[in-house]
Formats: sequence, C-alpha cells, structure tokens
Amino acid sequence: MSVSGAAAVDGLHRRYRPAAPLDLHATLSPHMRGRRDPCHHVDAAGVHWRTWRTPDGAATTRIGLDRAGGEIDVRAWGDGAPWALDAVDGLLGAHDDWSELVLDHRMLRETRRRCHGLRLSKSGLVFEALVPAIIEQLVTELEARRTWTRLLNRFGEPAPGPIPVDLKVFPSAATLRQIPDWDWHQLGLDGRRRQTLRAAAQVAHRLDESRSLDVETSARRLASLPGIGEWTVAETLQRSHGAPDLISVGDYHLSNVVGYLFTGEPRTDDAGLVSLLEPYRPHRQRVVRLVWAAGVGAPRYGARKAVRDFRRM
Repeated sequence: MSVSGAAAVDGLHRRYRPAAPLDLHATLSPHMRGRRDPCHHVDAAGVHWRTWRTPDGAATTRIGLDRAGGEIDVRAWGDGAPWALDAVDGLLGAHDDWSELVLDHRMLRETRRRCHGLRLSKSGLVFEALVPAIIEQLVTELEARRTWTRLLNRFGEPAPGPIPVDLKVFPSAATLRQIPDWDWHQLGLDGRRRQTLRAAAQVAHRLDESRSLDVETSARRLASLPGIGEWTVAETLQRSHGAPDLISVGDYHLSNVVGYLFTGEPRTDDAGLVSLLEPYRPHRQRVVRLVWAAGVGAPRYGARKAVRDFRRM
C-alpha cells in the first residue's frame, strides 16, 4: 500500500487508550540500541520515533502520550504504515499481564509499585530483533552499538515521513546477504558473527513467520540455526514476542546483578542465576526487568572488558 497526498505528510493516524497505566519509555526502551540508534529516536517531548521493516515495507511511527487525554497518539508513514499501526497494541504491551506475578522481595515490590506502567513489548519482527542480538554476541556494548550504527547508516533505507532526525530503516535480508566480507569487516563484524548473520538472513522469511507461533516453538526454530544459542534466542524473543519467561543466560552482567540483589554476594554464575529466578516461573523476564529498573549494580573487581576494533584485526 502506498500513501500519497495529505496522508504522506500527516501520516496514517490512530489513538490508543491503554487499559492500564503505561510508561511509554520504560516499555519501548528495550528496542533501542543505544541513545544514537539510527532506528529509534526519543525527542525532547518524550515522543518515540521508531522505524520498522514490516512485511509490507518500510514504516516510521511517531508514538507520543497525550497527557491531557491519557491516550497514546500514533502516526505512521510508509508502505508498511498500516501494518505498523496494527502492531502498536503489542508494541505497547497491550496483552502483557502481570497480575499473577507474586513478588516476595521488598525491593522488587517497591520497584513494581514505582514502575507500575512497565510492560513487556513485542514488535512481531523476529529477524529484525535477531540481527542486533547476533551483533551483540560476545562483545562489549560499545562495540556492538558501533557496528549497529555503521550498518544502518551505510546500508539502511532512509526512513519515510517528516522525521526530526536522520533515521534509517533496517536493511532487508536480501541487502544483508549481498554485503561482501570486506564491508562487514569495516563495519566491525568478525567472521564468526558474520557467518551466523548470513545463515539467518537466508531463512529470514521463515523466521518472521514465527511471529504467529508460541514462544517455545519460535525458540526451537531459532536455536536450530548455526551460531544461535540460548542468550541470542532470549534476547530476540524478548523483543519480538514479549516473552515473559525467557532470561538471557550467559549475559556478561545479569547473573551478578541478580545474585547481588537476592543474596548480597558480588559474584553469581549462570547456574545460580537460573536457580534464583526459578521460583518466579513463568514470569522470570518480568522479574529481570524489575531488577534492572531497581538500579541494582553488583560490585566490580579488576579491569573492565577491553573494547576492540575488529576493523584493525
């Protein structure tokens, strides 16, 4: 569907009224890959500008809170605008139900009271969530953010609509498959992650069909790909499906942070992380989001992990 005339300027429009209090930024922030993410911008008024590579084409959405009416005002541009508007309910956590989560930790209860508008968001776009997760495998956050930004700025499509900054739309799987090794090297992606990304791009359409499947089936489909492990599966489906129970086992910081909150010990391994969160099934990811929202930080010892530049290797 192409949008022309007045709609091309004003965009398609809808109003969304959340059934419960909604913290727009806390809900959408997991989709942002750093403050300078070329696909996601938050302006001075707290309005979220997000680009999408939908099944129908590129789209830009403007999502802002109408404080007077308590509604979310959404506008969308591009061939994928109707699809994006339909996906806004899931993106804003319309079906995310926290009512059965019982918190027996004082800090978590207080954090939930303070962050009662936090929802788990789902984009419905599996491949678009998978690629940055692959880029983030076994590297520092700074390294991953640099590669993601370079990729979008060089190979991303200009975002449709009257955007306030230079946003890009995630490249298509066909575009990613055509990027030669030398260009990937200059973007900062090493050979192992490059091979994983290419293998995923070969089956991108099948991966995106998983939007209509349950989390468990989608997880098995992702895990069947070479180079995709438990951490990458969790990081992907947390964003594409709003998966409430998948936790990022193997994360560089998560086990220590969760362990410190529950036990006071500065170091916890992955087995300890799983054990501590086990009583909270099937809400473990909700608990993790509260742990991060609480601002807990485990003590750090020794040197920080070195930031590398794969372009020089």
